[in-house]
Amino acid sequence: MQAIEIILTILGILVLALIAVYAFFPRSLYGFLRNALRRKGKLKEKSVKVGDLAWPYLEGGPADGEPLVLLHGFGGDKDNWAMYAPEMVVGKYRLIAPDLPGFGDNIREAGRDYDMATQASRVRDFLDAMGIEKCHIGGNSMGGFVALRFALDYPERLLSMTLFNNAGVVGAKESELQKEALAGRNPLEIHSADDVKRMMAFVAHKPMKVPGQFRKIFYEDFAAHRELLDKIFWNLVEDGTVRALNDRLGEVKAPTLIIWGRHDQLIDVSCVKVLEDGIPNAESVIFEDAGHVPMIEKPKETAARHLEFLAKH
Repeated sequence: MQAIEIILTILGILVLALIAVYAFFPRSLYGFLRNALRRKGKLKEKSVKVGDLAWPYLEGGPADGEPLVLLHGFGGDKDNWAMYAPEMVVGKYRLIAPDLPGFGDNIREAGRDYDMATQASRVRDFLDAMGIEKCHIGGNSMGGFVALRFALDYPERLLSMTLFNNAGVVGAKESELQKEALAGRNPLEIHSADDVKRMMAFVAHKPMKVPGQFRKIFYEDFAAHRELLDKIFWNLVEDGTVRALNDRLGEVKAPTLIIWGRHDQLIDVSCVKVLEDGIPNAESVIFEDAGHVPMIEKPKETAARHLEFLAKH
């Protein structure tokens, strides 16, 4: 009986300590949980010098595996792929998820250029610095736009390409984001900690609940880089409308898989047909119960289709 009381007392102390850390040191707890997710995906944080930039990235899988480079979307970072990694690090692929310049722990200077062609050339330089001659590439949203631009500009560097709800093409139907952007508004801008809930619901079909203290962290990080993020957003809008790649899709040489969430409010699902009709021999899959980030919303199902595609190439 006494042993049970001691155990319950210890558990009570641990719970109180956890509550105290959440209340007073939320960033420490957030970092602990983020690192736990990385460990689950067998990912290690690394960095490589690329020109005058130090590129942080996550890496998992065998060092001699086929390189699989995954690019995050606008407002995201390398950890956008941490939940996906446990499904993908299966022995054959060397998963590499970098922070693109302008995001995460990479350089975040407003005076630099962040258009898609420049970002694609930076990815090429990143691969050079990593000693990677050819890779499988994948990208979500803005990262998919960078991947698509990379496929057009550096076709000799790719084994295959996977596009997850990518920007860069215009579909038959306007998305909610397009409507907001045409009205001069940035729907991905966060105005308060509570506004994080709206943004999450905009991005995901069934968004996970984010505790209040963590929403505060997201808002603080956004506010710290508001000017730069606003600049990149409008660069992305211009690149994706005025310089959309619809007419260049036939130039893509890499085997391509298109993955989409049916309920995407940022980039309409009608873009799938544009990509499928334009890219020679492209394959596609649409998940009915997902939004803009299928690799986070449905990681197992998305990874299964992704791995099936990679096995053929």
